[in-house]
Amino acid sequence: MGLFDRIKKAFTGGEEAPEQNAETQKYDAGLEKSRSSFGERLNALFANFRSVDENFFEDLEEMLIEADVGYQTAVTISDELRDEVRLKNVKRPEEVSQVIVQKLVDLYGEAGENEDNSLHYAESGPTVFLFVGVNGAGKTTTIGKLAHQLKDSGKSVLLAAGDTFRAGAIEQLQEWGRRDGVPVIASEAGADPASVVFDAVKQAKAQQVDVLLVDTAGRLQNKVNLMKELDKIKRVIVRELPDAPQEVLLVLDSTTGQNALSQAKEFNQTTDITGIVLTKLDGSGKGGIVLAIRNELHVPVKMVGLGEKMDDLQVFDPTKFVYGLFKGLIQSPDESSQTE
Repeated sequence: MGLFDRIKKAFTGGEEAPEQNAETQKYDAGLEKSRSSFGERLNALFANFRSVDENFFEDLEEMLIEADVGYQTAVTISDELRDEVRLKNVKRPEEVSQVIVQKLVDLYGEAGENEDNSLHYAESGPTVFLFVGVNGAGKTTTIGKLAHQLKDSGKSVLLAAGDTFRAGAIEQLQEWGRRDGVPVIASEAGADPASVVFDAVKQAKAQQVDVLLVDTAGRLQNKVNLMKELDKIKRVIVRELPDAPQEVLLVLDSTTGQNALSQAKEFNQTTDITGIVLTKLDGSGKGGIVLAIRNELHVPVKMVGLGEKMDDLQVFDPTKFVYGLFKGLIQSPDESSQTE
């Protein structure tokens, strides 16, 4: 059974839906804008619906690209829908709409079949998570929220202010440390980031800290220097902790849509990213970017930001995400029969 069929059964009571706990409700609320935006785009597409011809497929591709599912995904959906129309003689708008959603959901499920969305922790000694990304994506805020959650779960946490480049970055992380009750290793602005991280790793080892979260500078426009800096930081970490960092997490601002996908491609070509943190999903209608990342990059999304509260940073759950994104867009069997 494909992911679409499982989700459809969950919507219509034929299969158990994701438990309606606080986490599921956060996905539901956090993806409201994306869900509404995609539904509006579908409605606009069919407002001028006349027939499933070449003009329709061109409009469909444009709509999907504007919904930030990615160019490759848009073309794949359009091509597969052509085959569906030819083989099954699909003509009515309601049928075509359901096939579009089905293709999106199943393509998403197939692309992530062997994907590991979990965060990995060291079997012994400190775990190190290294955060990378451009300025403004939400790296420092993500670190602050994750530190709060880890501490609440009983883990000891240490923060490293490895962004010595951006004005105010050190102070921002220190403020998060004060709020969370978590120590921060920092130096002055302009200091060598690798030196700061070295001091943090040494302290994490000496004090047997469970998790070290490392902030880094965001300077994609200065890519060569940035990547050299990241390589140096990683060498320092590996020299002290051979199995670290356990995660290199690229933080992306979902409100930037396809720009976020471009950033992910750039970073993926130049450093070993283990996962993506997608922030500000609640403030945009661009949840489709998760589909593009999975289908075009094959880099797992590991955490998502679904709101402003501390616990709105969630470990990514693919089923809850799809359930939240397409809720209300998948017809029940009764609705489907009424269109026949």
